[in-house]
Amino acid sequence: MQKTRSTIRKTRHARIRAKVCGTSAKPRLFVFKSNKHIYGSIIDDIAGRTLFSLSDNKLPSKAKKTSNNIDTARKVGEELGKIAIEKGVKGVVFDRGGYNYHGRIKAFADGARLSGLKF
Repeated sequence: MQKTRSTIRKTRHARIRAKVCGTSAKPRLFVFKSNKHIYGSIIDDIAGRTLFSLSDNKLPSKAKKTSNNIDTARKVGEELGKIAIEKGVKGVVFDRGGYNYHGRIKAFADGARLSGLKF
């Protein structure tokens, strides 16, 4: 039986999650992408709660979605980083969600770094 790309990614993500854990001092920055949208969340795994999240659907009007997915991912990362800095989160652990670190995932991470997050 052949595995689908989705099940392979979920297996890879489970392997990553076994090693990556967010605390209240250094929460986990999680990214999820679909074919049309990108989502980011900052999560405290010890308390078991999401501190805040953002997607390209909920971008402020000044940073609305462009036609380019990579630019949109960078903007979502920047906005999420700004929110994190405002709420007092300086450092995070990056969880790429089982995706390869290139394209939209890399742009999201670069945008978060641009806004001042350390990981």
